[in-house]
Amino acid sequence: MATDSYQITKDRIKEPPSTFWGRLRYLGPGFILSASIVGSGELIATTTLGAKAGFVTFWIIIVSCIIKVALQLEFGKHTILTGQTAMQAFNSFSGPRWGKAHWSVWTFLAMMIFKISQLGGIVGGVGLALNMALPQLSVAWWAVVAGLAAALLVFKGHYPLVERVSLIAIGLFTLLTFVSLFFLQDTPFAITTQEVTSGLDFRLPAAAVGFAIAAFGITGVGGDEIIHYTYWCSEKGYATNVGPVDESLEREARAKGWIKVMQLDALAAMLVYTVVTAAFYLLGAAVLHGQGVVPEGYEMIENLSNMYTQTLGPAAKMTFLLGAIVVLFSTLFAALAAWSRQLSDIFGQVGWINFADPEERAKCIGILAWVLPAIWVALFLFFKSPVLMVLVGGVVTSFILLLVIYAAIQFRYWRTPAAFKPSKGYDVALWISIATIVAIAIYGIIKLV
Repeated sequence: MATDSYQITKDRIKEPPSTFWGRLRYLGPGFILSASIVGSGELIATTTLGAKAGFVTFWIIIVSCIIKVALQLEFGKHTILTGQTAMQAFNSFSGPRWGKAHWSVWTFLAMMIFKISQLGGIVGGVGLALNMALPQLSVAWWAVVAGLAAALLVFKGHYPLVERVSLIAIGLFTLLTFVSLFFLQDTPFAITTQEVTSGLDFRLPAAAVGFAIAAFGITGVGGDEIIHYTYWCSEKGYATNVGPVDESLEREARAKGWIKVMQLDALAAMLVYTVVTAAFYLLGAAVLHGQGVVPEGYEMIENLSNMYTQTLGPAAKMTFLLGAIVVLFSTLFAALAAWSRQLSDIFGQVGWINFADPEERAKCIGILAWVLPAIWVALFLFFKSPVLMVLVGGVVTSFILLLVIYAAIQFRYWRTPAAFKPSKGYDVALWISIATIVAIAIYGIIKLV
């Protein structure tokens, strides 16, 4: 890394933009998160839930996208104020420690081990789409190619590349999805207002509970994506622009300015992925549920392509495949970039590496850029069920959200300086977010048991 985005020095201080249009120029971290969830959350989990339950669980998708952004804002604000990543903050909490690390760091590491299956499903999805577009290679070999390509990009790429690839991928597939949703109204699968409103009365059929809990965890920003956000805020420069921690009024003003930029970034990204997620869900509910088709196994991409061929005609299949390849690979790429940073940070907190050393950190990220895809590909080749693998990851993400809640409460009530105390409206939004996540987690556990 040419410059150390995690080292905060006075010579890198930068005044925040003072206008709305000026702030727009510094958006980016939120859209990387959008890229990392759009393949697993929107394309797979959301459409699968729609195919399984029809319109009745539409509310789950909307709530999932909107409700978690308050937690994301709390994490982003803490990083800007302190310069700490999420794992560094976790490791500074009081409470039981095992070795050098706080219990929350070890707990998060354990949950991420179970979440590995989700990325195996994404690798498999890319392999399936590539095999359908270019059948000269088998699904297995295309999965290997996808893993190698992602590894090479993350191994060589820094933050600007991650941001650019994420924005391009989201834009391309979003356009295709909305065109398809528009033309759907001229087919037998046209969506009525009554069908949409029927999905907003907060019902949850028992048969759809597992899918719903997984979709809730994985759509919008998941627990791990909220944690990943702290790395992208650091590498975008939000924290380094504020400067070293001190009690000066100048730093306070800079921090407030960059927090406004971060808030706009998170809210703009939320608007984009909420609308896109809703479109994916409606396509799944209208077309796939209407046909009695639930995406699974090696037929996943073929089933999903029906959403587009039924609305845009058979010629749209190749367009869908190209779009699916782009969006699934962008998820793989963005997730790998985040996972390699996050695990390096965890290794630093438990004492296995020195995360503060730029060279040692870059070396660890580089190694993980190759090791993680190899594990993901191996898991896909073993289980061969991309949808199930993604949904298992979604369930784990729901539990990660509980750990995120614990940290967010710590940030808000024990680590927020008086000058940055939020409004009552913000606190209400935060507690609505917390209460909703806990309630859905408990409800899901009761239903599943």
